[in-house]
Amino acid sequence: MAEENILTPDPSVEVTVPASTISSDIAVTIPGLFRERVKRSPDAIAYRYFDQKHAIWKESTWQEMGIEVARCQAALQKESLEKGDRVAIMAKNCREWIIFDQAVLGLGLVLVPLYTQDRADNATYILKDCDAKLLVIDNIDQWSNLSQNPHCFDTVNRVVSIEDTGTANEAKLISLQNWLSKDENSLISDESGADELATIVYTSGTTGNAKGVMLSHHNILCNAYSGLRSIYITDKDTFLSFLPLSHTLERTAGYYLPMMSGATVAFARSIPELAEDLLRIRPTRLVTVPRIFERIYTKIKEELDNKPKLIWLLFKLTVDVGWRRFEYIQGRAKYSPSILLWPLLYLLVAKKIQCRFGGNLKGAICGGAPIAPGISRIFIGLGIPILQGYGLTESSPVISANRLKHNIPASIGLVFPGVEVRIGENDELLARGDNVMMGYWNSPEETCRVIKDGWLHTGDKAKIENGYIYITGRLKEIIVMANGEKVSPADMEMAIAHDALFEQVMIMGEARPYLVAITVLEKEQWKRFSRRMGFAENEFTKSKVEQILLKRISRDLHNFPGYAQIRRMTCTLEPWTIEQGLITPTLKVKRPRVTEKFQQQIDAMYEGHTI
Repeated sequence: MAEENILTPDPSVEVTVPASTISSDIAVTIPGLFRERVKRSPDAIAYRYFDQKHAIWKESTWQEMGIEVARCQAALQKESLEKGDRVAIMAKNCREWIIFDQAVLGLGLVLVPLYTQDRADNATYILKDCDAKLLVIDNIDQWSNLSQNPHCFDTVNRVVSIEDTGTANEAKLISLQNWLSKDENSLISDESGADELATIVYTSGTTGNAKGVMLSHHNILCNAYSGLRSIYITDKDTFLSFLPLSHTLERTAGYYLPMMSGATVAFARSIPELAEDLLRIRPTRLVTVPRIFERIYTKIKEELDNKPKLIWLLFKLTVDVGWRRFEYIQGRAKYSPSILLWPLLYLLVAKKIQCRFGGNLKGAICGGAPIAPGISRIFIGLGIPILQGYGLTESSPVISANRLKHNIPASIGLVFPGVEVRIGENDELLARGDNVMMGYWNSPEETCRVIKDGWLHTGDKAKIENGYIYITGRLKEIIVMANGEKVSPADMEMAIAHDALFEQVMIMGEARPYLVAITVLEKEQWKRFSRRMGFAENEFTKSKVEQILLKRISRDLHNFPGYAQIRRMTCTLEPWTIEQGLITPTLKVKRPRVTEKFQQQIDAMYEGHTI
């Protein structure tokens, strides 16, 4: 491929890295980074976590983490594991996740993360595909769930439960407290080289079996260090970790990056308790996905709907003035006298919203899926600094990101340090750099299909304007209707989901005469809406209600072409969950699984029409 039209990083937008930062060159490997952090900051707070037994928040220093990692390494050495063997972990975000990761990698083993809520059949596929020898789980409930598949532990010789297993008497199962070494041990540094395999991360794709992405120590560390060259983060920062560590965005940006900078990481208790944890921890940094902001906005809108209209107008004015102020600061708009209102509007409105995030938030790194422009405009207008980025598990994961002083929310930002991008055939975004994966586990053919001439083919269509990258669609996720018209379901779904009444949406119509939608209604919004419209809460399946909801969706889609309209819809109040296998851990809809679940309703919506 000709070396032309390649977008390279702009050194002028890089920030100065604080002296407390450990670069990827100094760390060399992931356990090398950990040992250096323990050496430099032994008494600094590494992690904060909630002790369920005593109902209190606790802290661990780097020195204490080093001691626990050494104990774990001593226990692992007794398991007859050989260098390069795979160790899987299926646990929530916690200190133990970090301890096992560092212990495993420090012995030259390979870590394979699994999602805690994954189905038994999918977990079985991953454990067998990677030939895992040891598995770490949260508790006995996970053991029971996994045991539903008789072949789940075919390759696994030991299962370690972080929580006490109680009276369970299973040959392979042991609780962490009984497994760990009781002796005092030293950290072992027998890891693989920088360019050797560190982890296999199975992508939670929306179609087919997950693929095992092979990432080296250098793949991940160079990407984490690029993050610190893009956003100014110090050892005084605090991260609140709530996205699963099994997802590469959280692992790189919410675990290794803070370790490089010396920042503290607090583990949130759960998504339902996130609002309380934000107030308690008061983080300066968040790694998040768009759905979190969408849910918060839904709550805000619910509150505003019950307030006098004047309050709603005041909120809207604050967002409008805040947005003008943001655009002025970014150098894209002229000064407006209305900006003089900001100090007052900040005290009356914006500060109260910012306090919901703890009041100290300096930046929210948002990825995993595109954030609706309307949502980002609202929160940025309220003074919440959202930095949308883009990447893939295959790129460790970040390819591009917005910066605090160079932020166009509608874009996925500027190319990351150490990465190059270009636009290939069919407007596909291509990327290359030291962060690009080693390949897919057990799948050289798929590796060759995705990486060609050194370029990673992302599968996303994009354009570049003034150095900023914009995603314009997916190469595969295009619906071609029976009349030949093409629509992007993701764009339409985003527009509908911006409506607080609809919690989840999936549009279909491939080779069909018209488009249909499956939607999950937001329960509280639906209660109010049905009461206002004068029908019972359980009447959402009736034809007259469908027509009312179709008119509402039509308003949501007013900017789309006439052929891109929904003609029929099926509604439900039951959310699609990870446990059901209907969405990925980053909340993306698994289209084939949802189609399978609602096949009868889909057929009914097309009844009388030929395919």
